[in-house]
Amino acid sequence: DQICILPTDFGNGKPNGRRKLLIIGTPKRRKPGSEIERRECYVSPFRKPLAQLTNRPDCFDSSKHEAFIRSILSKPFKVPIPNYKGSLGFRALGIKRSGVRHALHDPFEDGALVLYEPPPLSAHDQLKTDKEKVPVHVVVDPVLGCVLRPHQREGVKFLWECVTGRRIPGSHGCIMADEMGLGKTLQCIALMWTLLRQSPDCKPEIDKAVVVSPSSLVKNWYNEVGKWLGGRIQPLAIDGGSKGEIDLKLVLNMQSSRPCLSFAFGSLSFQGHRLKNSENQTYQALNSLNTSRRVLISGTPIQNDLLEYFSLVHFVNSGILGTAQEFKKHFELPILKGRDAAASEGDRHKGEERLKELIGIVNRCLIRRTSDILSKYLPVKIEQVVCCRLTPLQAELYKRFLKQAKPLEELNAGKIGVSSLSSITSLKKLCNHPALIYEKCEEEEEGFAGALELFPAGYSTKSLEPQLSGKMLVLDYILAVTRSTSNDKVVLVSNYTQTLDLFEKLCRNRRYLYVRLDGTMSIKKRAKIVERFNNISSPEFIFMLSSKASGCGLNLIGANRLVMFDPDWNPANDEQAMARVWRDGQKKACYIYRLLSTGTIEEKIFQRQTHKKALSSCVVDEEQDVERHFSLGELKELFILNETTASDTHDKIKCRRCVNGHHVRPPPEGSDCTSDLSQWNHCADKRGLQDSVLKAAWDAAITFAFHHQSHEEQRGIP
Repeated sequence: DQICILPTDFGNGKPNGRRKLLIIGTPKRRKPGSEIERRECYVSPFRKPLAQLTNRPDCFDSSKHEAFIRSILSKPFKVPIPNYKGSLGFRALGIKRSGVRHALHDPFEDGALVLYEPPPLSAHDQLKTDKEKVPVHVVVDPVLGCVLRPHQREGVKFLWECVTGRRIPGSHGCIMADEMGLGKTLQCIALMWTLLRQSPDCKPEIDKAVVVSPSSLVKNWYNEVGKWLGGRIQPLAIDGGSKGEIDLKLVLNMQSSRPCLSFAFGSLSFQGHRLKNSENQTYQALNSLNTSRRVLISGTPIQNDLLEYFSLVHFVNSGILGTAQEFKKHFELPILKGRDAAASEGDRHKGEERLKELIGIVNRCLIRRTSDILSKYLPVKIEQVVCCRLTPLQAELYKRFLKQAKPLEELNAGKIGVSSLSSITSLKKLCNHPALIYEKCEEEEEGFAGALELFPAGYSTKSLEPQLSGKMLVLDYILAVTRSTSNDKVVLVSNYTQTLDLFEKLCRNRRYLYVRLDGTMSIKKRAKIVERFNNISSPEFIFMLSSKASGCGLNLIGANRLVMFDPDWNPANDEQAMARVWRDGQKKACYIYRLLSTGTIEEKIFQRQTHKKALSSCVVDEEQDVERHFSLGELKELFILNETTASDTHDKIKCRRCVNGHHVRPPPEGSDCTSDLSQWNHCADKRGLQDSVLKAAWDAAITFAFHHQSHEEQRGIP
């Protein structure tokens, strides 16, 4: 055993006690002839390797070994990865070293989307400026930047400038109001990913991002994030569950490093057109969220209603238009007064000035591009409005209902009651198919007394008879011709789930494979059937869709033909539904069929859409609100059946290009399917039709057709 003396014993020169220590290695040999053993000292393993001991005994002379160890420990650790700089999102350990900061991505690379460029510094300023405080470029991740189209690059830059307060100092919100199909989701993903990863200060601009959307689209947002960013981010999707389950998911998420939330109702971006009323609970709940940066997304038009302007802009940039009272005094009243037909020249001029001022403020935080841009990237879209004559059974039931229910008499008396509104629903269902009002006939409800005798003998609603409805007859032809002449798939859209039931019966009769999506379907199941239908190898021929459940952002590019079986009061709902097939990823020419019963209430509803499309004050969400938006005179027109016309809509536009229902001059140059209906092609027979399928179905029950296309020729699809 060797003898050990503790380091504390060196101070007084006397050992406090003798202790035994097992030495690993070869002990020093004693010098021959030595009578006294040299004292061996203990070197603590916690001693700092480079510290110099001032009180060590003389036996501790510097040696080559000690010098070698010190030389090793004095060298800094180097990462063996060439040009490694570490993540900007985490603080590196070790000694802080001065140096020039660098952008996360190369701003000088070909195709780089630079959102921020630091101001150039003179040589003198560079010497004075702290290198650790010099701002750097903000560049969109090349993974996203290389797939963004020109209008999307412009949109991402606009959004970033808004939410970072560079467009309106002190305000950090904006409204993304691009029309459907222009890639609003991708632009917002690019914005969020940039904010979560970088800023001019070499650190993330935000820590968390919350996406608020209808519950039916939460999965879609989740999939889109995965599609564009891959495994770079792990979003959390919450599309339902009890409060306890949601709280648990949020707690678990807070314990992880996930930088993004995707959630059914929460606030960086969402479908903003639902927030036009600042008094509703959704608006107030979202407005209470503690988020300084807000982006509203809406594919429907931002329309000319001043209160809607205020509600939307106030949500994203609170106070930019003042309070509601200030807005009304400064903008709303002068503008409305200036628009009055009896306004003085001074009032008119003041109204124009205030409107110009309002638009100037709003346009600083609102970006909107139309679907015309899509013509550069997508196949041609042919949109067709098809007027279908009523069958004899439908016409007789229609006239009998108007005679018995007497909605006109009620209106002539200056009343708009429940019976008038229910009459609208009954007539709309009758236009779809008599089967939808058969139960009312059996119970002899008002307007249908004695109507049961008009149905064929032995009639039953258990089976579908297409020949009893003009529109159903035309649809039957369209489906049969499409199925037999191509491999195209078809989307069928209706406002009523009872009409979807009729579609199912038709598909079973014709042995068409189909899928159906309506409000009763769970969110998870919706995502699965959409994914399956879009698969090119799937056998389903038809996708049935309730317009109320069509949702924003639903992608049905597996089909290239879409039939709108009945019109909606709200043109935005129809636009949303029709945009399901003509969107990014579509490879085939698209055909849209809008079926209307000739001379009926359906044509009146369609006319209302075309004339009032730009005014949100004339758009209704529910039939119960009809009386707020229609005058008595307009309501009376709804209950007039025009049996002699080929198209009441064509009669109303008083077309100067047509002679006897045939246009003798082509549509104006530059017009397309977004133009006014008077600038479309007008066909009183099938000779002028472009679509061979509609041409084959003409003789079934078609009386007139309007058609136009998105652009002249099909262009290459990148």
